[in-house]
Amino acid sequence: MTSISTDPASGARDFLPEDMAVRRQVFTTIQQVFEAHGFAPLDTPSFERLEVLTGKYGEEGDQLMFKILKRGAHEASGEADMALRYDLTVPLARVVARYGSQLVMPFKRYHMAPVWRADRPGHGRCREFFQCNVDVVGSA
Repeated sequence: MTSISTDPASGARDFLPEDMAVRRQVFTTIQQVFEAHGFAPLDTPSFERLEVLTGKYGEEGDQLMFKILKRGAHEASGEADMALRYDLTVPLARVVARYGSQLVMPFKRYHMAPVWRADRPGHGRCREFFQCNVDVVGSA
């Protein structure tokens, strides 16, 4: 009988309660600073359509993606139609393209969320990590 490893997957970390307390305090401070400067929070799904993510950073960017295989009637194809986001900029571009007429310009947003990169992580890097973006789109 083989034993199952209880270590997190390569390139991932567990955050125990003490670590989470510090992490939440840091995130709260960052959010307060962004909001004090007029930035509004934005959140997007953890996954996007594959065509939204591919080709944005060339072949190197395409290799960063954890692809999600099709489900249901198309499951047997073994093809992917979605992927986990590897940054927060591409989802912002999709949101602006989709909701641009509803957004007050300049659109000042911040986004703090996990992203995933399928490349082999170097020392001190992870495949899953929080990214924190602040952006201004458009002008007054």
